[in-house]
Amino acid sequence: MSLDPDIAALLEMVQAGTESGARIPFPQLTAAQARADFDASSPLLDVDPPALACERRLALPTRDGATIEARLYASEAQSDRNPVPVLLYMHGGGFVVGSLDSHQPLCRGLVEDSGAAVLSVGYRLAPEHKFPTAFEDAVDALAWIGREGRAIGLDARRVAVGGDSAGGTLAAALAIEARTNRDLPQPVLQVLAYPGLSSRQTSASYDRYGTGHLLERSTVDWFFRQYLRDDADRDDWRFAPLAVKDLSGLAPAFIVLAEFDPLVDEGRDYATRLSAAGVPVDLRVYPGMIHEFLRMGNVVADALQARAAIGQALAGAFRSAGERAA
Repeated sequence: MSLDPDIAALLEMVQAGTESGARIPFPQLTAAQARADFDASSPLLDVDPPALACERRLALPTRDGATIEARLYASEAQSDRNPVPVLLYMHGGGFVVGSLDSHQPLCRGLVEDSGAAVLSVGYRLAPEHKFPTAFEDAVDALAWIGREGRAIGLDARRVAVGGDSAGGTLAAALAIEARTNRDLPQPVLQVLAYPGLSSRQTSASYDRYGTGHLLERSTVDWFFRQYLRDDADRDDWRFAPLAVKDLSGLAPAFIVLAEFDPLVDEGRDYATRLSAAGVPVDLRVYPGMIHEFLRMGNVVADALQARAAIGQALAGAFRSAGERAA
């Protein structure tokens, strides 16, 4: 299939902005400038639902004594007497950009579509915080749900992990960590939206779509130079979940990919390996779409349709988990 016409028009605008100098590519910016640019452009692309009845700012402790920001979204106030299921969500942005604000519309929408709560985690970013800090922050957030979730009305027996792009990488790695660390709440679903999964970017889809399809190969290289300590980190499964030899015993996966995304091949490969390991997988590849399309509700209807599909998958997983616990 060809590019969706509205996506093609968006890419033309991006290219024109780059050629005119109005848009400066991330590799030519500092991390702080790139973050400001990313956050400023996000509201132009996505549909922001109205504020929910419950939106709460939290500070979560980390293993090194720091705290990270988090934001809890729910359709109504929670109670420890009737705790609700929760999606632990990690935003995208190459481990360098992205924020609680940039992904607020998506998180609000996921609450509407799933009926569950969403805990969005402001994990620490590179280059100030190198690998594996983002992963460890995600683990610590999941552990916090296990320790403190009930007190604020979250059900640690009905937890999913999810994220988009780099956040999808973190969610996949978190599902692997939870398999061996039984002290963590055990996810009932992992939601992976166009995640980065491979140690090295050598796939055919990187060759096909690594230029002119929003996520540029040069930008990915820049992200990883900020995030990784050295080249050896590339072979660590906490950065590249495809590096894990055994994927059996993981939480079921709901995987959303875009046809014209440099990352689509590694997403397909991960889905194939999960299935071969006996992990239930629901793979959705959206034709005509590009990386980041899930946050483009103002551009394409597929964004809202994909978000609704994720919501339905979450609702089903939480319902089944509740029935098992009853």
